[in-house]
Amino acid sequence: MSAEGHDHEHSHEHEHHHKDTFITKYIFSIDHKMIAKQYLITGIIMGVIGVVMSMLFRMQLAWPEESFKIFNVLLGDKWAPNGVMANDIYLALVTIHGTIMVFFVLTAGLSGTFSNLLIPLQIGARDMASGFLNMISYWLFFLSSVIMVSSLFVESGPANAGWTIYPPLSALPQAISGSGAGMTLWLVSMALFIAASLMGSLNYIVTVINLRTKGMSMTRLPLTIWAFFVTAIIGVISFPVLLSAALLLIFDRSFGTSFFLSDIYIAGEVLHYQGGSPVLFEHLFWFLGHPEVYIIILPALGITSEIIATNSRKPIFGYRAMIMSILAIAFLSTIVWGHHMFVSGMNPFLGSVFTFTTLLIAIPSAVKAFNYITTLWKGNLQLNPAMLFSIGLVSTFITGGLTGIILGDSTLDINVHDTYFVVAHFHLVMGISALYGMFAGIYHWFPKMFGRMLNKNLGYVHFWVTAVCAYGVFFPMHFID
Repeated sequence: MSAEGHDHEHSHEHEHHHKDTFITKYIFSIDHKMIAKQYLITGIIMGVIGVVMSMLFRMQLAWPEESFKIFNVLLGDKWAPNGVMANDIYLALVTIHGTIMVFFVLTAGLSGTFSNLLIPLQIGARDMASGFLNMISYWLFFLSSVIMVSSLFVESGPANAGWTIYPPLSALPQAISGSGAGMTLWLVSMALFIAASLMGSLNYIVTVINLRTKGMSMTRLPLTIWAFFVTAIIGVISFPVLLSAALLLIFDRSFGTSFFLSDIYIAGEVLHYQGGSPVLFEHLFWFLGHPEVYIIILPALGITSEIIATNSRKPIFGYRAMIMSILAIAFLSTIVWGHHMFVSGMNPFLGSVFTFTTLLIAIPSAVKAFNYITTLWKGNLQLNPAMLFSIGLVSTFITGGLTGIILGDSTLDINVHDTYFVVAHFHLVMGISALYGMFAGIYHWFPKMFGRMLNKNLGYVHFWVTAVCAYGVFFPMHFID
């Protein structure tokens, strides 16, 4: 009797079990592993677009007088007459390249992929706290990506006021060709991106706090989870500030307000704006802009902690010190934004305060670097592609970080501000380091994600070509005026 009842109950449950369709499994999925794959694939596609842009404007820089048929094919007669890139489209490519790489590849592509994949798996949860919110977060990110790419096809051109979109260039549609519809699409895209980022971050925070399995205390969490957790907290604190800057900029552009504008003359005409300050926008932008560096690099450092420990066949050296350094970096990252503004007319005393807090952040960063090296020391090293990319990250994190000490000092920074020295610094310490962390994570967890192995020899080729070319491109920039 009991067996029959059990069978009947089992078949009853089976009838009501929800069967996934193609759409619910692969498109509008609420499974954290599938959403991680969606973030990864979207991030890689955006990364390819961003890299192609950088190749185009580097070609223009290398041979400024040369005519390239590829420019004409990709950009058309309007933006590349006779195969020579027009000034406005050069600025636009630099602007959209920076935006795509910083936000869409290194923020969403890195955090979105590995936070979603690893948080439930490594804390013993079945899934994220809210699968639905997770799905909405990804699709808002996807929509913002589509809008950002579509801004390239606007007749007046995409946004071209630089990825920092400082007013008045970005605030006045008549100031520059890309400040029309292209700039509006940029702002709409970023507003959606920030909404997606906040939804994802809140989900990660709640999941880590509430859904850890029995016995998984905070001091037993893997360093990957600590990194994703703290990154999410930084995002929740700083991204709303950029959203407020974007909304105020929309008001200035569309509704005649003067938050960031005052005493503007265009072609001899005096505009009505009074009382605003573009420096206010700089403060709002960089209050996100500097924590953003750590939103990008902390997940990469967390991934590296796991991979170096695994492939050294020993636990990470100084686990608690690593946690404290992550927390110290997170706190200090919110009080150093002024070092981006040393040449904006800042009070020298305030400049010295920002110099002090900036140089202070070198201490927890150095703790992480030394702990990685000490973990490698006398380890049984497995030099697979994931391990090589992790060691590469430690290398670029140190070399890029050393130039950060120069740029963090106001008296030295003023001399190299707006030179290639700054470009070299942040591409190495943020761009290349984070990409190395992303590649390391992909190589390490690819079998877990897709159920098949990657070719190891191609992985070695990938690493060495990337390492040589990354240093080859960015190291000489330290010496260019």
